Amino acid sequence: MPGLNVLSRWLLLGEWRAHPVRALVAIAAIAVGVAMGFAIHLINAAAFNEFSAAVKSLSGQADIQVAGREPLFDEAVYPLLAADPDVAVASPILEVAAGVPGQDAPLRVVGIDALRAGFIAPDLMGVPGDGRMLDVLADDALFLSPAAQSWLAKSRGEQLRLRSGTAEVVLRVAGPVQRARAGQRLAVMDIGALQWRFNRLGQLSRVDLKLRDGVDRAAFQRRLGAQLERAWPGRFTVGQPNDADQESRTDNMSRAYRVNLTVLALVALFTGAFLVFSTQALSVMRRRSQFALLRVLGMERATLLRQVLLEGASLGVAGSLLGVASGYALAAAALHFFGGDLGAGYFPGIRPQVAFTPGAALAFFALGLGVALLGCLAPAWEAARARPAVAIKSGADEGALARLARVWPAMVCLALGAAFSFAPPVFELPLFGYLAIALLLIGGIGLMPRAASIAFRLLERLAERRAARYPVLALSLARLANAPGQASIALGGILASFSLMVAMGIMVSSFRVSVDDWMGHILPADLYVRTVDAGGTGYLSSPQQAALAAAPGVERIQFLRTRRVTLAPSRPPVVVIARDIDAADPARLLYLVGPSAPIPPGARPAWVSEALLDLYGARVGGTLRLPLGGAQSEFFVAGAWRDYANQSGSVVIQLADYRKLTGDATVTDAALWSARAQGPEAGVDALEQGIRALPFGAALNLMRPGDIRAASLRIFDRSFAVTYLLEAIAIAIGLSGIAASFSAQTLARSREFGMLRHVGVTRRQVLQLLAFEGGLLTCLGVLAGFALGLVISLILVYVVNPQSFHWTMGLHLPWPLLASVAAVLVAASIATALVSGRHALSGGPVRAVREDW
Repeated sequence: MPGLNVLSRWLLLGEWRAHPVRALVAIAAIAVGVAMGFAIHLINAAAFNEFSAAVKSLSGQADIQVAGREPLFDEAVYPLLAADPDVAVASPILEVAAGVPGQDAPLRVVGIDALRAGFIAPDLMGVPGDGRMLDVLADDALFLSPAAQSWLAKSRGEQLRLRSGTAEVVLRVAGPVQRARAGQRLAVMDIGALQWRFNRLGQLSRVDLKLRDGVDRAAFQRRLGAQLERAWPGRFTVGQPNDADQESRTDNMSRAYRVNLTVLALVALFTGAFLVFSTQALSVMRRRSQFALLRVLGMERATLLRQVLLEGASLGVAGSLLGVASGYALAAAALHFFGGDLGAGYFPGIRPQVAFTPGAALAFFALGLGVALLGCLAPAWEAARARPAVAIKSGADEGALARLARVWPAMVCLALGAAFSFAPPVFELPLFGYLAIALLLIGGIGLMPRAASIAFRLLERLAERRAARYPVLALSLARLANAPGQASIALGGILASFSLMVAMGIMVSSFRVSVDDWMGHILPADLYVRTVDAGGTGYLSSPQQAALAAAPGVERIQFLRTRRVTLAPSRPPVVVIARDIDAADPARLLYLVGPSAPIPPGARPAWVSEALLDLYGARVGGTLRLPLGGAQSEFFVAGAWRDYANQSGSVVIQLADYRKLTGDATVTDAALWSARAQGPEAGVDALEQGIRALPFGAALNLMRPGDIRAASLRIFDRSFAVTYLLEAIAIAIGLSGIAASFSAQTLARSREFGMLRHVGVTRRQVLQLLAFEGGLLTCLGVLAGFALGLVISLILVYVVNPQSFHWTMGLHLPWPLLASVAAVLVAASIATALVSGRHALSGGPVRAVREDW
């Protein structure tokens, strides 16, 4: 046994010393896949946990929360809750997102009753200065969290201006918030002052309840829910701050996004698995005679199998350890520079810190090791099963790869992949879609030996007539046609990397072009107006709307009002968009998809986004109940439209219906068409000047459609920055794998080149031979990779994306990108073949063939 251990170490270290670059490339591929997957897991876990903790900190020790299905509800329900005999303390809460002049994000302002909130949410209490205890009840004072103080550069005693409508509310910073979480931007003030200052008199956001000792929370929740449903049908939700619905709502916000990022990271790991396979397959082919000699000298088949598996496992262990360490460092850096949402905007206002999780680290380590073992399983099995008498002979390499040419396993994978692509989502995730992509990749790689044999034999026949004129090309085709197994190893690497690049490039390009086309359709006006600062406190009153309509240069104007409502407690709110829309021609303003339904006389029409069709089961021609104006109002679903702005769903209704149901005459946006008497641009310029001259013109933000589209595409590119990074990494790994495969095969053929030199082939002709082989192999791999990538992109565009994000898109092929990457692959393959060929020919023909003498 000690002798076998020494032999095993000798074989392992000898292989690493002989081909260090090839081993390092395989280790790097596994490390990148593990690092990206582990980093994305750590980032999302940190952001999710911090966001959940920040939400829970606002609830404090509340046992039950009563919230409205609309953002605000009448405070008339509060006396009923406070007088309940099972309730010890009832704390009213009002939250607004107040615009801050000069800032592009709103400030979250929480209004509390200081005499009650201290018993439930002490973390929300402000800390007044010495001798100013009454500031917690003052009508001009608010308290800022440390993150908000830093963001706004305000300290105790300074004034802070916030937006209410188009006017400004001047408040005094009275001190810090008691115990706000790191990165949590919020302000706290007296609830009565907040209602008065921001025109929210008589309105609340929720009521936090602390129950008396001994009261069963679940039973109380059921009783109170039934009581409120009888008194105000469909108006309130009753839940526990830490219940499953709250966790599910937070989880649903970003689940599809982080799952897709994780799958993209595993793409690099898949490429790493194939590189391990190619590394071990080439190594086993090169050492077949050595292994056969060991078998003749008494090494058992199981021992040889373990040896090859040990070599692959060593790559996996090294790559996984490096990947786990790099993933932690990458997560820490990403959280520091990009935040917990990686630019997607799911977790605003938090500053999470990365925490090392041993369980997840062990899982990703095992995944990397398992991928490495899976990659070397086939070469190990071949090495163990080879007959020593055959394997010890030179030139038996292609026979070792004969099993790779079997077609039926690849066809089974392709058939299963095609079938799974039509499967429905599982837990609202396209799990079968991802499985279909994996099976298509495996099936495509499995077909490469047969495809290479057919393609190069056909080219060989076509080139037979000109063999005398182009002997090097004929020799290259003969080599590729008669050694398809070795060619397929390099082809598999090209196929894996290029097809995934094609698929991701088409998907991202299709999404970007679809978003651009969508914005071009829904932004038909010449100018768009809203209050300057982001937040829910900005609005335009009826007199201001009239002044806008009467401004010089306005030919036509349309108004829009948005409001968030809750249709299901376990899901994020749905956006209700009330706008001036012609029910007879809604396609002028909406990007309609699918057939529309005729609106029955007297019905209120609504047009739902694709997300509502998937998430809530809405159907065109059916009805939908929306909580508006304190009641459940029924709408007729007249059609479905594409909405890229609201992943959780949106509903468009007529502004007149909204005002009739809610009594709210304010709007948040306006779309204006200019008279264009002096030409399009001059007309818009005159329109802008006329609006700026209005008394409230300084409080308005004016944007042209082109500016909105440019800003939206910048946000799109920032959100997909991680996707672009993962795609670039996959391409880099693929190029490294191609280089390693070509280099290894070229160096392994030094005796073949020496024999060619002996029969009169010049050094230049051998290099031309290698260049032809590299170019032809890569061209075939690029063609096959494009075909497979196009099929995978169809699954991404028409299956994975709709099942993940609940919207559809058109198909767009980025030809410049695809052609550029294909050219780089071909050039890299030819260059690698030439460099490796020069090295293989450096020893001279006599030295190269000495083992055959």
